[in-house]
Amino acid sequence: MKSAGAAHGFTLIELLTALLILSLLALMSYRGLGAVLDARSHVGQETEKWRRVAAFCARFAQDVDLAAPRPVRTASGSEPAWLGRPATTPGPRLEFSRFASGEGIDTPRRIAYALNGKQQIELWLWPALDTAPGALPARYPVLSGVTAFEIDYLDAALAWTNAWPTSPRDAAIPRAVRLRIVLASGEEIVRVFALDS
Repeated sequence: MKSAGAAHGFTLIELLTALLILSLLALMSYRGLGAVLDARSHVGQETEKWRRVAAFCARFAQDVDLAAPRPVRTASGSEPAWLGRPATTPGPRLEFSRFASGEGIDTPRRIAYALNGKQQIELWLWPALDTAPGALPARYPVLSGVTAFEIDYLDAALAWTNAWPTSPRDAAIPRAVRLRIVLASGEEIVRVFALDS
């Protein structure tokens, strides 16, 4: 028979068991939150990487869409309207004449794309189509984290080549351009752009 005034409470074993369960729940919650934060950071980095790739491809597509079949005069003579160099040749991979865009925010000019030693694709912009002696292009990095940058050109016989022009009979502009980029993270992007040649 129990006395009416006896106090009821938790034993030490019950308290320790409850604390152990609560600490295990807190540890699992902490690890789960850490995994969520890590995943969020990784998704953010991947999203930013692919946003930069998409912006570069959109810029490249706009530039090649405005390609002009006009050779340019330089201090050393003249250059063809479209000049594609293989990867083994020094200088930019692609150099061409470009019309002004319809928005009127730029002018017709000579532009080029090159891969520099910092794993960046650079956009080279000359002030105009014809270059004055000693005129150097302004260089802007447009995509970083690139280990390979290759461009192939589709000729009139529908064959791909890594240089343009391949002969004096070639058109001023190839029929299409195939762009291959390998990112430092291992992904490979291949895009084909049709041209009005």
